[in-house]
Amino acid sequence: MNFTLKIMGTASAMPISDRNPSAQVLSVHGRLFLIDCGEGTQQQLRRAHLAFLKIDAIFITHIHGDHLFGIFGLLNSMAMYGRTADLHVYGPQALGSVLNFYRSFFGEGTGFNIVFHAVRCSAPEVVMESRYVRVSAIPLRHKIECYGWRFDEVPTPGRPLHEDGSPVQPLKSYAYCSDTAPFPELASWVRGVTVLYHEATYMSDMADKAGERYHSTTAQAAACAAEAGAGRLLVGHYSSRITDFDAYLAECRAVFPATGLTHDGDVFEF
Repeated sequence: MNFTLKIMGTASAMPISDRNPSAQVLSVHGRLFLIDCGEGTQQQLRRAHLAFLKIDAIFITHIHGDHLFGIFGLLNSMAMYGRTADLHVYGPQALGSVLNFYRSFFGEGTGFNIVFHAVRCSAPEVVMESRYVRVSAIPLRHKIECYGWRFDEVPTPGRPLHEDGSPVQPLKSYAYCSDTAPFPELASWVRGVTVLYHEATYMSDMADKAGERYHSTTAQAAACAAEAGAGRLLVGHYSSRITDFDAYLAECRAVFPATGLTHDGDVFEF
């Protein structure tokens, strides 16, 4: 398949025995993009039979540990496997200091360049474009600087077209939004995506806590998907307090029926 999403972790900040912190891998025409890199990500990559050396780029949303702590072990393993190809890493400007720390203390013997691309934008901005995909940073509303990522398939030469020039097979797209409080512009920035991943850390009865921590509830994530006209909504980044996932899913589907839960190890074909 041209677009395949593999879920590495679905937890929020607190450790849970059966949930890893945030990380996903999106495969676009065989190219692998790692989105966030929480603790234990490299072990999850091994379980999913994904080759470390085939990761073309890493996209980090923000500098909170549950989205980042796994990057040190992953970079070290890539070096031990003999990686030589440049590794492109995208994220907030503060991520540069984190990568410099790694280089200073653990970079000896690393046979590849870590190419950091600092993101700073107040509206969606294209940060990478290749033959098959265009990636845009989407500013989110969190306690610290935070970006979501939108991946849009690029039409390739020879793709079958209708008489009006539109592709016979619709172009696919994916947007990843974690962590964020709801805000009006977000739905327009992810409008029409094939699949939207939106954090839903809390159920609706904890809306006050979600607001205090700049997170979203089930209903808020679903409302964003509905307003955006997304084809499908996936939710995750579950609070450790969530135990009744049937009720959790029901709250989402009451607003946006085409909602699915994510679980560690899930695979979604677009």
